[in-house]
Amino acid sequence: MKLNIPVGVSDFEKIRRDGYFYVDKTGLISELLNTQPAEVTLITRPRRFGKTLGMSMLANFFDIRKDSRNLFEGLEILECSEICRKWMNQWPTLFLTLKDVAGQDFAEAYAQLCIQFSDFCKAHAYLLECEAIDPDDKKIFLQLKEGRASQAQVSRGLSILLRLMETYYGKPVILLLDEYDVPVAKASSQGYYEEMMGVIAPMMSTALKDNSSLRFAIITGCLRIAKESIFSGANNFVINTISSTRLNEYFGFTRKEIEKILQDTGLEGYAERIREWYDGYCFGDLDVYCPWDVMNYVRELQSDLGAEPGSYWKNTSDNAVIRSFIDYAGSSISLKLEALMRGETIVQKVEEDLTYDYLHSSEDNLWSILYLTGYLTKEREKSGPQHLKRGESALKIPNAEIREIFESTIMKWFADVSKTWSRKELFKAVWKGDSEAVSQEMTKLLRRTISYHDYREDFYHAFLAGIFAGAGYTVESNREHGEGRSDLVVYDPVNARVAVFEAKYARTLEGLEASCDEALLQMDERMYAREFEEDYDWVFCYGIAFFKKRCKVKRKLETC
Repeated sequence: MKLNIPVGVSDFEKIRRDGYFYVDKTGLISELLNTQPAEVTLITRPRRFGKTLGMSMLANFFDIRKDSRNLFEGLEILECSEICRKWMNQWPTLFLTLKDVAGQDFAEAYAQLCIQFSDFCKAHAYLLECEAIDPDDKKIFLQLKEGRASQAQVSRGLSILLRLMETYYGKPVILLLDEYDVPVAKASSQGYYEEMMGVIAPMMSTALKDNSSLRFAIITGCLRIAKESIFSGANNFVINTISSTRLNEYFGFTRKEIEKILQDTGLEGYAERIREWYDGYCFGDLDVYCPWDVMNYVRELQSDLGAEPGSYWKNTSDNAVIRSFIDYAGSSISLKLEALMRGETIVQKVEEDLTYDYLHSSEDNLWSILYLTGYLTKEREKSGPQHLKRGESALKIPNAEIREIFESTIMKWFADVSKTWSRKELFKAVWKGDSEAVSQEMTKLLRRTISYHDYREDFYHAFLAGIFAGAGYTVESNREHGEGRSDLVVYDPVNARVAVFEAKYARTLEGLEASCDEALLQMDERMYAREFEEDYDWVFCYGIAFFKKRCKVKRKLETC
């Protein structure tokens, strides 16, 4: 069967009305309502794990303006007749997303927030017809609708809208706030954190703290921002994260759901490939697949059975927070990144309560963010390291897709940062002919690089070329001259000098010396530098041998 896969569609009503394939997650409703709902429930999951679709489903179920029963036909929640009688389309519902409240500066982000409020007010313009609503509140509503509200009014926008809706319907309001942390995360990475918090913090506190117009609130996001910094004073606050055991089956696909999808599409033969690429996330005590990736790949397979799995997840969100840690931490995180990319685990303290103004105060925060945003997952206790201390977790890369992201995106960021490290002393040593100093400086740079491979010769060749090319020198690799090809030639024509390098890979630490001598002998026998003697005053010939993150450099004393 060819299914209509809803890639990029997170509107529950559209999915159900237009016949898109839907994995039934309506059990989330009964899970939230079987006991007295918490006044505020914060649900944090990585991006692309179905948070927005889940919130849209909740909005369609609760919203008093809708008649949604037909949308839920055949789904699990209709089996809960009492919950449906009491809650389905019985409550005024304020559903707002902050996913687009981002910008390069505060003015741009704040303008996006004003647009969000304006769009909501336009959709609820009927509130202006209610005579029971205070005239002053109507004025504020109009100002929000027209984008003319003051910053103070915008920062209290949620509480104002809740009050107006309660007055109109005569019932307290259910608040559904999606992607609540996007504005703060973007502000932190772009340097306007304090300004954004001046709007977001009072918006949250006035809407959530002791608000008689609020029936309850459900809030979603990627990261759990410290309650004290953004939800200060909120009562009856329940937090559900990927470490919790409740609600995990409603965000992401379980193995049973994957089996059903593959059975429905006749793609059972791809189960292992999908598991290798998109499984591996351990949420609480449950293994889950990333639904965004699975749906993308299944859609491609329906058109081309030879399609290879891809990194669909990579470019679906801003990774500025992670990039900023690499800018800050530099080489101190390289060994752990290498261990992860070798398939090993690292033991780290995971802090789920984050305060963005102190985000870079601890390297532990990097690993916490990588875990909370889905780049890493926890190793199960029974298979992970024993005797973990309180608060520590064994972290690993969950699957092949994320490993590819580490190999490409994160390693590229690391390479970009490495270009900013000072190489002044290295260049000085090269042009002085000081091979001992070249050895020392080259080894320092090696220890700052990141590689998880077995340090093959092509890695060292790229390393050498990158050192000089990134500094503005003219560099030629594998250039044919004399009677062969040297690995690298670095030109400094202004000062009439050139450096020729021949690199070798030593099999052991003890073999560095012999490999270095072999490189020099090859340069001599093949006369690599002969052609430069007429055009340059100085021709420096270096043999260099590498072993892991150690190197030995020798210079041929006479001109090659």
